[in-house]
Amino acid sequence: MNQTEKDFYDGEYMPQMNRIGKITGFAGVILCFCPALALAVVYGLLPQPAALVTAVVAGAASFGALWFVEPISYFPVLGTVGTYMAFLSGNISNMRVPCASVAQAAAGVEPGSPKASVIATLGMAVSIVMNISILTVGVILGSSVLSMLPAAVTEALSYLLPSLFGALLVQFAMKKIRLGVVVLLFGILIYLAINGGLFAWLPGASNYLPVLGCIFFSIAVAMLTVDKGKEGEKK
Repeated sequence: MNQTEKDFYDGEYMPQMNRIGKITGFAGVILCFCPALALAVVYGLLPQPAALVTAVVAGAASFGALWFVEPISYFPVLGTVGTYMAFLSGNISNMRVPCASVAQAAAGVEPGSPKASVIATLGMAVSIVMNISILTVGVILGSSVLSMLPAAVTEALSYLLPSLFGALLVQFAMKKIRLGVVVLLFGILIYLAINGGLFAWLPGASNYLPVLGCIFFSIAVAMLTVDKGKEGEKK
């Protein structure tokens, strides 16, 4: 990226994308509450305070860790603009991240760079259009089509998400093989430790600890190896 492109990216593109992302993000939050507001205003259906607090606490206990884990996990691949799009459109782990990473690999850009951010945005934009189109057809015909599939095929569909993550691991690990192997071994160890009850004192550790642990461990290892590589080049 030359200086002109960098000036345009930092001075015009990103400020405009941040403005649009914030507007659409807040609009999405407001629209999410519209059904509840309609029930309250039109039909007078209001939840009891105790039931509302219980639901909020239950939701936070179940998914609260993901509010921190997912942005940290996906941002290096999605970039700023891609993060806006992903969290507004959904299907992040099973569609947006794979589409963004495949688009970056096809374009041959360095992950985390401004060019990678733009490519990820384009790949996700296409995936959102295709997702909505296919989802519309699937909602209309999905149950009838699934009922015609053999049982072995419907059972295999439950392995789609692990397969996607496995493919992403291989794609990124091939660029940094040593780092990929080290993080994979660390992931196996922390998984065994959680199953062995080593982190039983942490509430809900199995929901967030493996992901957060692998993320920060891989960041630390990558930073150490990069620093050593730079020192070796200087020598």
